[in-house]
Amino acid sequence: MPIVVAPAASPLPRTPATAVSDPGLVTLLRQVPHRMSSATAAPAASASSPTPANPRSRVITASLIGTTIEFYDFYAYATAAVLVFPILFFPTGNETTALLASFGVFGAAMVARPIGAIIFGHFGDRFGRKATLVASLLTMGVATFLIGLLPTFDQIGWWAALLLLVMRLAQGFALGGEWSGAALVATENAPKGKRAWYGTFPQLGAPIGFIIANGVFLIINFALPHPDGTAQRSEEFLSWGWRVPFLFSAVMVIVGLWVRLRLVESDAFARVEKTGAVRKFPLGSVIRHHWKELILGTFIMLATYVLFYLMTSFTLSYATKPTLEGAQTAADAAGTAFDAAAYVPGLGFGYTDFVIMQIIGVVFFGIFTMLSGPLADSIGRRKLLIWVTVGIIVFGLAFNVFLSPHVDPKFTGALVQAGLVFGFMLMGATFGPMGAVLPELFPTNVRYTGSAISYNLSSILGAALAPIVAVALWALAGGSPWLVGVYLAAMGVLTLIALIVSKETKDVDYDTNIGVGATGSL
Repeated sequence: MPIVVAPAASPLPRTPATAVSDPGLVTLLRQVPHRMSSATAAPAASASSPTPANPRSRVITASLIGTTIEFYDFYAYATAAVLVFPILFFPTGNETTALLASFGVFGAAMVARPIGAIIFGHFGDRFGRKATLVASLLTMGVATFLIGLLPTFDQIGWWAALLLLVMRLAQGFALGGEWSGAALVATENAPKGKRAWYGTFPQLGAPIGFIIANGVFLIINFALPHPDGTAQRSEEFLSWGWRVPFLFSAVMVIVGLWVRLRLVESDAFARVEKTGAVRKFPLGSVIRHHWKELILGTFIMLATYVLFYLMTSFTLSYATKPTLEGAQTAADAAGTAFDAAAYVPGLGFGYTDFVIMQIIGVVFFGIFTMLSGPLADSIGRRKLLIWVTVGIIVFGLAFNVFLSPHVDPKFTGALVQAGLVFGFMLMGATFGPMGAVLPELFPTNVRYTGSAISYNLSSILGAALAPIVAVALWALAGGSPWLVGVYLAAMGVLTLIALIVSKETKDVDYDTNIGVGATGSL
């Protein structure tokens, strides 16, 4: 599809800033003036020694801390969706049904994410990245804090589940605008040839947020009494302890807001304003001119999402559910009936033990996220992601090898830990370059909208469905995870096709790939 760019002879266009429509509204939203080289400077001098709008330390901190907080909030819910919400908000009388209901609300947030992507993308492409990043962080923080104050089913009945759904939708709406804005802050302020490396900074928020959220849950779990000495969660934890991680998010949000309010708009967005290329309706422009990139971006991200939520949410529920023998013993001790034929067994790990195993795996997630950026800058995003996706397909086919129970518990634990490490290594290698790949598919004047919609449409196909599909396949296979692995491999094949069809974006020039059209037109 044709992309018209600014003339090569004028990297910094001479159109005065007053050409932008609604200048008062733009000024109000951004509140911070651009720090750009003088418009009268010689083009050659400006291109050779550009003055960055934001120093590197500010770019790293603002893109990293925001996504860390966002993912912390998200993981706090994901952990509670397995450990707490099936008991306190969805007491259906059947463990599998309660877990599916909890994951259903978890997945509902993914439906809200594309809506958030459209809204935040619209304002981000029209008025700047800064204000939308502040708004998304505030929305996520308030929703997460309120979850910590919600009454339970025993107090107000099914209204509790409804309120939880509303808060979860607010979380998803906010996250729909968060990631793309953070990725743009990082990549639009990156030095030439280092966009993928800078793009890994917001991606690091995922492993760091995971470690903090689960670390807080672990500390609370350790601090509260366990009468039987082996309980995965105490009565105090179910009564009030689970609320602490959600309330704690308020402290992190305050820190994040302080950092983001110090941001200055990037030179790339300022250039869009100066050329008069700001679009009145960015969504319309994306759908009309960049629909192929939307589809490709959605499927390029698909396997990453599925792998991510299988490695975090599904493995936690599968690994911590008692084995058939353990459930039978517990039922006998309690004097209750037990239907072995209807029971879907897990691996029987204690919650604390398995979360520590996950955290060990997530450390490799962070390491490989950082390593993937310079590698993608060197060999190209497409080539790296093709090889990593092949690895994801192989891992899916070997899923049952790593996650099946064995006679020797130590051998089972070693295989599971190896599977977690390998899976999270692949996760880092595929997630790291996405901070550069998706924004590079679109020109600057619709980059926020286009990358956000691709990222969050993929969340519906991948993240929203992955936990639900995985639990259903787990039950269908009688407690074995082999069908879950086949599902992961199939999603990997779809991503591989999208990567093969797509083009390399490593050499996309942000200075010229501005996008065109007079302000206010499609």
